[in-house]
Amino acid sequence: MPASPDRETWNRGSLVVAPPCGAVRGHSDRRAGEPDVGHARADRIREVFAWRGIPFAEPPVGALRFRAPVPARRWSGVRDCAEFGPVCPQAEGMPIEAELVRDEDCLNLNVWAPRPEQTLRPVLVWVHGGAYFLGAGSQGVYQGHRLAAEGDTVVVTFNYRLGVLGFVSLDSVSGGAGTFESNVGLRDQLAALEWVRENISAFGGDPNNVTLFGESSGGGAVTTLMTVPHAAGLFHRAIAQSSPTTSVYGMQRASSVAGRLLRLLDVSAERAETLRTMPVAELAEASGRLSAEVSGSDPGTLAMAPVVDGELVPRYPVAAFQKGLAHRVPLIIGTNRDEASISRLLRVQMMPVTPQSVYQMLAGVLAANPDVAPERVAAIMSGYRELPRTRGAVAVSQDAAFRMPAVWIAEAHSRRAPTWLYRFDHASPMLRAARVGAGHATEVPYVFGTFGAMRRDPTFALGGRRTAERVADRMRARWLTFARTGRPDGEDGAEPWAGYDERGRRTLVIDRRDEVVVDPDRRARSLWGCRVLGFP
Repeated sequence: MPASPDRETWNRGSLVVAPPCGAVRGHSDRRAGEPDVGHARADRIREVFAWRGIPFAEPPVGALRFRAPVPARRWSGVRDCAEFGPVCPQAEGMPIEAELVRDEDCLNLNVWAPRPEQTLRPVLVWVHGGAYFLGAGSQGVYQGHRLAAEGDTVVVTFNYRLGVLGFVSLDSVSGGAGTFESNVGLRDQLAALEWVRENISAFGGDPNNVTLFGESSGGGAVTTLMTVPHAAGLFHRAIAQSSPTTSVYGMQRASSVAGRLLRLLDVSAERAETLRTMPVAELAEASGRLSAEVSGSDPGTLAMAPVVDGELVPRYPVAAFQKGLAHRVPLIIGTNRDEASISRLLRVQMMPVTPQSVYQMLAGVLAANPDVAPERVAAIMSGYRELPRTRGAVAVSQDAAFRMPAVWIAEAHSRRAPTWLYRFDHASPMLRAARVGAGHATEVPYVFGTFGAMRRDPTFALGGRRTAERVADRMRARWLTFARTGRPDGEDGAEPWAGYDERGRRTLVIDRRDEVVVDPDRRARSLWGCRVLGFP
């Protein structure tokens, strides 16, 4: 139940609630230029409070570096939550707001909620993206104010350990002494979800109605956690936006990546323990170097990602879905039409977008999967008529990394639980002119209602803002309805979105208008088949 009135305190736009973790003071969170959080649907808008920087685990430093998180101890008194907490130290590569402090003591979360009432509200928990080594839950584009206000929901974002600190399995090279643990970043995510289960009712949220949603590596975390036994019951619906589902690797590759890291840092395996006291800035910088090295030598793979360790993550996620071993919660999954376009603009190409790098990726797949016939790969490539031009390489890359994994997951999960598949096609005139189109992550501000959150954002330099707002309203309404009811029906008059199944393969295409299309992936499916091609 929400905190009772005598445990809430109103004082000049602040609100104190007292969850089991300790009392926290939130502050009224009105967006600039939004009178009364003003929006066309004013009848649904409520004043929203934000509690920023709540610790959910003890500082993961010293003996706790590279170890599973330890729940934060309860504090006495009232903790003021006006400012965001520190974010995980990381390499350069993603525009993080200058005011966000980077510090290894980064396991904190943020809550946006209307004033608690007697009836508990749906909860949405966001996992940020960034290739598992960049980003933060407190970035401007992820502010939960609009979702909380329009949807009458409670929104949670959080930070977790990234890069070398969170997603390199040093246990694979340290002789099994037990001083390192695998999948530390995933363990942080589980700790945040456990905090939600224990504490969110004080903010008016329903711990029995939690939607886990994320994008890119955050979407990958969602699909991975759906196959983690320990995550059972921690969330009840899931949304995976542009999930790199197959970017989860085995322990042999994890050991290889950990060895590369040690060589970069000039540390022998026997001295791996010294990484526990190494300055965190060196580890963050090494994350960037490691990512660039692996992207260059092994196109199509991530340097840092979850690993199948046989303990926390018992199986490759796609295989778990296909065997019916994923948690049977309602799922929305989808991708953007032009996922790989943004890679052409990055210094480090996270996805192969040149013919040479695509051919190198496919050679690597064959080398890593000796039971796959070269003729199968050749047959797939023959279907991309624009190869060997760049456009063909981009198409192969985004189908391999994003679209086909989403289809494989939708096929498998729809046999056992309600599933909806989408493709996001909308792009502003400027993004179309720049040949970015509906690129990777361009849907995120539509979901959060945070257009303009990034400084010097050129998205609407050639217009299109009003149309984009309408698209965003529809998309956000579907996500919020899903969080409330388990069905993404949207508002009255919205295009009905029937669930995905292998008979109809109905897919929602999100653009200037929503359209449910029957089997838009038929050609790619006929090329790739249902057997997963990836890196073990």
